[in-house]
Amino acid sequence: MPDRLMVLYQKNPCYEIVFSASFDELWEELEKLGCADRQLCIVTDSKVDEYYGDTALKLLEGKCRRAFKYVFAEGEESKNLDTVKEIYKFLIEKGFERGDMLLALGGGVTGDITGYTAATYLRGIDYVQLPTSLLAQADSSIGGKTGVDFDGYKNMVGAFKMPRLVYVNLAALQTLGDRQYFSGFAEIMKHGLIKDTGFYEWLIENMYEICERDLDVLKEMLLRSCMIKKQVVEKDPTEQGDRALLNFGHTIGHAIEKAKNFELFHGECVALGAVAAAYISWKRELLSMEEYYEIRDMFVPFYLPISVDGIAPQEIVELTKSDKKMQGGKIKFVLLKKIGKAFIDSTVTEEEILAAVREIHFSEEDAHA
Repeated sequence: MPDRLMVLYQKNPCYEIVFSASFDELWEELEKLGCADRQLCIVTDSKVDEYYGDTALKLLEGKCRRAFKYVFAEGEESKNLDTVKEIYKFLIEKGFERGDMLLALGGGVTGDITGYTAATYLRGIDYVQLPTSLLAQADSSIGGKTGVDFDGYKNMVGAFKMPRLVYVNLAALQTLGDRQYFSGFAEIMKHGLIKDTGFYEWLIENMYEICERDLDVLKEMLLRSCMIKKQVVEKDPTEQGDRALLNFGHTIGHAIEKAKNFELFHGECVALGAVAAAYISWKRELLSMEEYYEIRDMFVPFYLPISVDGIAPQEIVELTKSDKKMQGGKIKFVLLKKIGKAFIDSTVTEEEILAAVREIHFSEEDAHA
């Protein structure tokens, strides 16, 4: 029997996160949700489709009422309302009703697009997350945040929509390229930094096994990481308070993503944003200098960047002002009191952000200084 976590909503069971080493138990889990009588549509991108699209479709065919697959072009550039519109059109043509279901097969982009489509098609239909990237398995598939980018601004259009199930196939992590795999690790490191010192230390102690993708270690890592996110989401499902702690590293990270025209992976930008946030925490004398440099340097063994070139620091500051987490004209910034304890602060100044961005900005002038 696969390992599982139950996510609660308003203290009631909402959905399970199921951990398995394959897709073999997927239909058994879907059958519990009454899928034998439903139409199901797998939504996936062109790259994931090559690995798992037909396999997943064959698991459904002959077991549910009808099964379909919709494939969109891979990449962040597809995460927009035009893609959602095309999925709407496909579902309408196939006669999808409110009792039918979508299955998000892929990484964070696929999960966000599918979740937003499910939240808005016919005022809401069910969906299931089948995350195949480390970032999606550890973070984006859990908690019901869905959305798409708008004119290059990250996740500006969205809705909260809880999945009916999150089914994590750990074996899918073996097919990821190194850069994509380690990008996902940034969100796992974030969970330790904001909520659990012991988990942060465990990640460092198991560095070799994580880098080698040892399945037993990955299973424990994801169980512990998902437990942290589950607890935060259950306490604050619609981000009225502490759930914003999960945005550690994201304010500056999202700005770098846009400034670099999404050339960097999301997790790479989160790592950069986390270093910048830790820098502000140090300068405010919340962290010691030793703690700051340890946090910064611990991203390096996991092949994550701690500096970035080709950006204008002042542009990054301006882009943070378009962050969707702005409130009353002020940025809700996440800082660290210590490793394992984060807090939300609305007093971070433009000068502090600029200094932090300069800290992570690598330029030719820096190289020859």
